Amino acid sequence: MTTQRHIVRRVTGMDTADGAGVKLKRVIGQPALDMLDPFLLLDEFRSDQAGDYIEGFPEHPHRGFETVTYMLAGRMRHGDNHGNTGDLGPGSVQWMTAGRGILHSEMPQQEEGLMWGFQLWVNLPASDKMIEPRYQDIPPGDIPVVHPAEGVTVRVVAGELAGAKGPVAGVATEPVYLDISLAPGARLDLALPDEHSAFAYVFEGEAAIVGGETLSRSELGVLSKGSSVTLAANGHTRVLLVAGRPLKEPVARYGPFVMNTTAQIHEAIADFRAGTF
Repeated sequence: MTTQRHIVRRVTGMDTADGAGVKLKRVIGQPALDMLDPFLLLDEFRSDQAGDYIEGFPEHPHRGFETVTYMLAGRMRHGDNHGNTGDLGPGSVQWMTAGRGILHSEMPQQEEGLMWGFQLWVNLPASDKMIEPRYQDIPPGDIPVVHPAEGVTVRVVAGELAGAKGPVAGVATEPVYLDISLAPGARLDLALPDEHSAFAYVFEGEAAIVGGETLSRSELGVLSKGSSVTLAANGHTRVLLVAGRPLKEPVARYGPFVMNTTAQIHEAIADFRAGTF
């Protein structure tokens, strides 16, 4: 039996800054929505003013979760204390599993022009929090593009749709990550794993219709449980649809460290100070 998902909560992105002063909208990880298991944070950064982003995100630590960077415009260079480097351009994705600990930086590769993208934090289960760090750097050409309905174009970053499988693999929360473009009047009926937590975020155009309710630009809709969701648009719109298996584990969180207990947080701080990341 198909059960239709609907919006159970609405959240509007909150203007803030992070890193060395990068201006962004915080959607998950703010007072109105602290987290949506397994998702810990969602930021949208978008500006064509260099002063809003040029200082970037200098070296900082992570432990116990994954960061997902999806670039729509501009270029961001990353590097870490293990010698890994990469250049994220328009349409590319980086899925970084911080695991036991990593020090990395994300710095703009441009001095002018539009910088636009997202960063999502995904929790790791207790059994994976101390695994070795790893990267999945995915260029634009490796992300399948499908047209599952008239007037609908979808980039499949993670999960499966219309016979295409996203390139992100080996993630414990079994994520679905879709960038969905809808032409005026278009409609998409989409299957999702029944028990996955899921949200839709409108980032282009005026509004999208999700489960029969309208979401405006910069608004996120938390979706109910269910096996399918319907998206539609009166005008051109673009929606990020993300889902993941909830971990249902205790969360102890302190800045860039996400563990299961306070004692583990103290251990992370001590390890960081000792230079063992």
